[in-house]
Amino acid sequence: MEFTNAQRAEVLTQALPYIKRYTGRIVVVKYGGNAMVNEQLKQQVMEDIVLLWLIGVKVVLVHGGGPEINDLMNRLGKKAEFVNGLRVTDKETVDIVQMVLAGKVNKTLVNLLEMKGGKAIGLSGMDGRLIQATVKDERLGYVGEVTHIHAKPVLDLLEKGYIPVISTIGCDREGNAYNINGDTAAAHIAGALQAQRLIMMTDIAGILRDKDDPSTLIPEMTLTEAQELVSSGVVSGGMIPKLDCCITAIHAGVRNAVIMDGRVPHSILMELLTDEGAGTWIRGDEL
Repeated sequence: MEFTNAQRAEVLTQALPYIKRYTGRIVVVKYGGNAMVNEQLKQQVMEDIVLLWLIGVKVVLVHGGGPEINDLMNRLGKKAEFVNGLRVTDKETVDIVQMVLAGKVNKTLVNLLEMKGGKAIGLSGMDGRLIQATVKDERLGYVGEVTHIHAKPVLDLLEKGYIPVISTIGCDREGNAYNINGDTAAAHIAGALQAQRLIMMTDIAGILRDKDDPSTLIPEMTLTEAQELVSSGVVSGGMIPKLDCCITAIHAGVRNAVIMDGRVPHSILMELLTDEGAGTWIRGDEL
């Protein structure tokens, strides 16, 4: 579909109020799911982030990398184990997680952002003690529970005009590395940064009243409504921890959060710069 110059100008004009709302503000994007493994979607996500950066939005990209971890473990002949959706992480596995997340995945994303015209620097949660953690559950091994976010390294990079790209490896005072759930880490980082918005990219349309019917998407809810949906059982399965992370972030000072369909091309721009949005928006009760 070809746009005339007048139509392009109209699109930009309509985006102006949203650009004003987010310019100079911090937006944390948790990047994962299909948008991370589908090459075309990956390119579009990087374009979205660079465009936002160019108009003055302070974007922080927090990423996982489960499929890449599984791939390397398979090649090394090591079987992945999960308990309640969390990866059992022995000493050998945490080394693999660190290599994949802080190495291959992180630097690939930094390079992509640079190729799209952005300025990015990669960090792991171990850099500057960014993500401090402790053992979450002895049965899980080196799976960490976040105890503190030291936000200064991220704020310093934002102040210097960089896009921080953060892999979710944590550490404790004894120097042990921990595998941290990406959604949980993003929520805590967004809270520590007092972000304007937390964007959680997923492989479904958002929060649905009927998980099997995409037409039952709930476009907007308050914090209280979100908590009621969890307690009433409307939200179940893998969506519960994602919604809990949004609730955690808002309690920590994030203005609002969105659980968004990362399979939709340019969904980040749709969410931030249009009326329509691209998922379920969760906000504090006072608004």
